[in-house]
Amino acid sequence: MLNPIPVDSTPGPTHVIAITSGKGGVGKSTVSINLAVSLADLGRTVTLLDADLGLANIDVMLGLSPERNLIDVLDGRCDLDEILIAGPSGIQLVPAASGVQRMAELAEAERAGLLYAFSQLERRTDVMIVDTAAGIAANTLQFCDASQEVIVVVCNDPASVTDAYATIKVLNQRTGRNRFRILVNQAVNNAEAFALFGKLTEVTYRFLDVSLDYAGAIPIDRNVRTALRRRMAVVESHPSSPAGVAFKNLADTADRWPTPLYASGQLEFFVERMIQADMTGGHITA
Repeated sequence: MLNPIPVDSTPGPTHVIAITSGKGGVGKSTVSINLAVSLADLGRTVTLLDADLGLANIDVMLGLSPERNLIDVLDGRCDLDEILIAGPSGIQLVPAASGVQRMAELAEAERAGLLYAFSQLERRTDVMIVDTAAGIAANTLQFCDASQEVIVVVCNDPASVTDAYATIKVLNQRTGRNRFRILVNQAVNNAEAFALFGKLTEVTYRFLDVSLDYAGAIPIDRNVRTALRRRMAVVESHPSSPAGVAFKNLADTADRWPTPLYASGQLEFFVERMIQADMTGGHITA
């Protein structure tokens, strides 16, 4: 059994980064895990929230066996602090349930209970990585818009690009978010990654009033699959591999992204934005 993570109640600003995608199978959860571990290796206190509430798998991917998860928090059997488990490089994972339809379709009262749980989180967090479900379900849209940064993961697959555009469009139209960061995963080379980003920006700028920033590319690397089989992050098992180096570069870049001045302390920004979404039927105003 894992030992409890030491508590540090010192308040500090929390940078919340959502990782999402238009379709599944593009490596979104792998990105979330490796970004979280890489940021922790930079000395940041990192919380990884498995926000694919109905089909959670981060714990399985890391070879962890949580005794409790978010459904226990919602049912009042424990507090959020009690379900946090330690992962590689000291990241703290918030595990969700898998195969539980109720978690994928939370009622308003249950979402409010979850928000209250986050507002009571005692451990200080420098960065919170939110691994959302793919697509445009209500929970995914809400988690994305409550975050300060949204990274949309795409790969060289026509459906991936089409669905990424759809996700950006829905988030823009329903929440007013107009800035997104694009990460190309499983890229053959930088030229392919830039070309893919160019295709997405061309259609996006033509029809939407949004800004897309290139967050970088993660190359195709067989070490990623090897790490997955070993239930490890590739930055942990093969830190000098092409993908491992690329994830470290992504973390270095993300670590320099400015934290908005209005993100005061703990997870206040994230919780308050989620509450606003509940009060406005999913639309969050600036």
